Amino acid sequence: MFRLFENLVDPYAPHAQDDTPPARLWPFLREYSRPFARVFAATAVVAVAVAAVEIWLISYMGRLVDLLSDTDRATFLADHGWEMAGVVAFVLLVRPALQALDVLLLNNAILPNFGTLIRWRAHNHVLRQSIGWFENDFAGRIANRIMQAPPAAGEAVFQVFDAITFALAYLIGAAALLWVADPRLVIPLAVWFALYAMLMRWTMARVGPASKASSDARSLTTGRVVDAYTNIHSVKLFAHEGQELSYAREAIEKARTTFQNEMRIFTIMDVSLVTLNGLLIVGVVGWGVGLWLGGHASVGVVAAATALVLRLNAMTGWIMWALSSFFRSLGVVEEGMETIAQPIQLTDAPGARPLVLTEGAIAMDGVTHHYGGAQGGVTDLTLHIRPGEKVGLIGRSGAGKSTLVKLLLRFYDPERGTISIDGQDIREVTQDSLRHAIGMVQQDSSLLHRSVEDNIRYGRAGATEAQVEAAAAKAQAHDFIADLSDPEGNRGYAARVGERGVKLSGGQRQRIALARVILKDAPILVLDEATSALDSEVEAAIQDTLYGMMEGKTVIAIAHRLSTIAAMDRILVIDEGRIVEEGPHDALLASGGLYAQFWTRQSGGFIDPDADADTDAAQVAE
Repeated sequence: MFRLFENLVDPYAPHAQDDTPPARLWPFLREYSRPFARVFAATAVVAVAVAAVEIWLISYMGRLVDLLSDTDRATFLADHGWEMAGVVAFVLLVRPALQALDVLLLNNAILPNFGTLIRWRAHNHVLRQSIGWFENDFAGRIANRIMQAPPAAGEAVFQVFDAITFALAYLIGAAALLWVADPRLVIPLAVWFALYAMLMRWTMARVGPASKASSDARSLTTGRVVDAYTNIHSVKLFAHEGQELSYAREAIEKARTTFQNEMRIFTIMDVSLVTLNGLLIVGVVGWGVGLWLGGHASVGVVAAATALVLRLNAMTGWIMWALSSFFRSLGVVEEGMETIAQPIQLTDAPGARPLVLTEGAIAMDGVTHHYGGAQGGVTDLTLHIRPGEKVGLIGRSGAGKSTLVKLLLRFYDPERGTISIDGQDIREVTQDSLRHAIGMVQQDSSLLHRSVEDNIRYGRAGATEAQVEAAAAKAQAHDFIADLSDPEGNRGYAARVGERGVKLSGGQRQRIALARVILKDAPILVLDEATSALDSEVEAAIQDTLYGMMEGKTVIAIAHRLSTIAAMDRILVIDEGRIVEEGPHDALLASGGLYAQFWTRQSGGFIDPDADADTDAAQVAE
C-alpha cells in the first residue's frame, strides 16, 4: 500500500528543461507542481472531507446530549440503538479510513516526492550553468540553497493541505453549524474571525520578508564556513584561524539578529492570539448560555457550541503557526530562487548538433573577450591551428593564455569574433560534444571525493578495469595507487582521495589527472602546465607518455618551463591579450624578441633561481 502512494509521482520523470525558469514565486511553484496536479486535487478533497467529519462529530455530540436529556433511559437503546451502532461503525471504520487516505496522500505521495523533484530539477538546472556563473558565488551558498529550498517548498505544500485547507473547511463548517443552531451564534464568530484575519495579515506581511532575510543570512554563513573548510590548507598555512572566526562571526551574528527579528513577530502573534481566543470563548459560549436562559437554545446546542469554540481555540494557534510556517517556507523558497531560478546565459543554440570532428583544425578569428571589463582576457586575437599541429603558449601572468583555452572550451562566449573547429562555429554545436572532443590537464587538477578508479574512469564512462589500470601505468601512477588506503579500509584503486584529492600529493593528483585524460583519448589535447606539480624525475619518466598522447592530435600546451614546449611545431608568445610573436623555437630565439628574453632568464628551460625580483615579475606565470 505504501508503494502504491509513494509511486503516484515519479520525481525523476523526464521533463522539458527550461533555460529561463519563472522568476516569480507563484509561477515558479506552479511549474514544479504540474506533475502533482491530480494528487493535489485529491488531497484537497480528502482534507475537506476530514474537516467535515470533525464538524459532524461535534454536531452529533450536541444531538447526543439532547437525546440523553429527552429520552427515557429504559427505552433509549430500543429507540436509538441502530443509530448508535451506525455512529460507532462510522467512527471506528470510515473515519480512520478517511484519515488514512489523507495522511497517505500527504505523507507518502507528496512530501517525499515533491522536495525530491525540486531538488533533482534544481540540481539539473544549476549543473547546466556556465563556469563563470559558478565563479561568481560561494559553492557553499549554492549548495545550501539547493538543499534548503526543496524541503521548504514541501513544508509549504504540507501546510496548505494539512492546515490551511482543513482550517478553511472547518471554519465554514463551524459557521454553518452555529447558523443552524441559532444564527445569532455566528455574530461573535464573525467578529472574532475579522480580528483574527487582521492579526494574520499583520503577521504574514512581516513573516515572509523576515524569513527571507533569515534564510539569506544562513546561506551567507554556510558559504563562509564552507569556504574556510575548502581552503583549510591556506587557513592553517597562514595561521588565520582567528581571522576566519571573525569573518564567520560577522555572518553568524547577522543570522542571529535576523532570526531574533523573525521570532519577535511570533511572540507578538502568540500574545495577541491568546487574547482573541479568550474573546471567542466568552462570546460564543456566553451567548449560547444566554440563549438557553431565554429558552431559545437547548442544552445540546450550548454543548456543541462550547465544544466547537474550544476546538477552534486549540486550532487557532496551530493554524497561525501553520500559516507562519507556510509564509516562512515561501521566504526560504524565494531566497533559494535567487540561485535555482537564474536563467542559463550560456546555452546551446537552437537546433545545435554534435560536433563532427574530422581533422582537428582550430580557427580563432578576431576574438575579443575581457570578462565584461576593460582589461584582462584577449583582444582581437586571430589564430589558426592546423590539424595535428602542436602549439605552445607562453606569456606573463594575465597575458590571456588561460582565457584563450576557456574560450575554446566554451566556458565563456567571446564578446567579439568567432571560434571554429573543422569549420564548425563552436556556438553552433552542443557543448557536451565540444568538450568530449577536447582533453585537458590543468595546472591544479582537483579530484572528486571518490575512489581513484572513479576519478580515472571519469575520462571515459564504461572503461574496463584493465583500461583504467593501463592509463594509470602510462601516467606513472599505478605503483603509488597500489599502496593507497583510506580510513574506510579501501585500498588501491578503491581508495577514496578526499575532497578535491587532498589526501594525495600534488604530483599524485596530477598523475591521476593525466591518467584520466589518457583514458579519454580526445582528438584535441590541451595541456595547461600539465607537469608543473611533478618532480624532474617523474616528469622525465612520463615525457614519452606525453609525446605519445600528442601523436595524431591537435595540441595546445601552456608551459612555464620553456624546455617542455621547445619541441613544439610552433610557439606563440601572448602579451596583453595579443599574439606578439610566433614561430618554432629556433626562429624565436634568433629573432631576439620576448621569447628570447624569457629563455635567457631561464637555465635549461627552468626558472633561474638567481633572477632578481624585477625579472621574476616578468617571467611567465599563470
